[in-house]
Amino acid sequence: MDPGMHRYLQQMRAAELQAEAARWRLAHQAAAARRHRGALRRRLGWVMVEVGLRLVA
Repeated sequence: MDPGMHRYLQQMRAAELQAEAARWRLAHQAAAARRHRGALRRRLGWVMVEVGLRLVA
């Protein structure tokens, strides 16, 4: 194989891998943000339940 063609193919593959890594990173960060929001929502919910129970008692 021509060295120039080999280099071109390697550059194209590297660009594809970088794009895939960037997509994965974005998806991973979005999932982590959703988990964090869910945990915060649960914690706030339990605090509200606790305050409500104290008001009733």
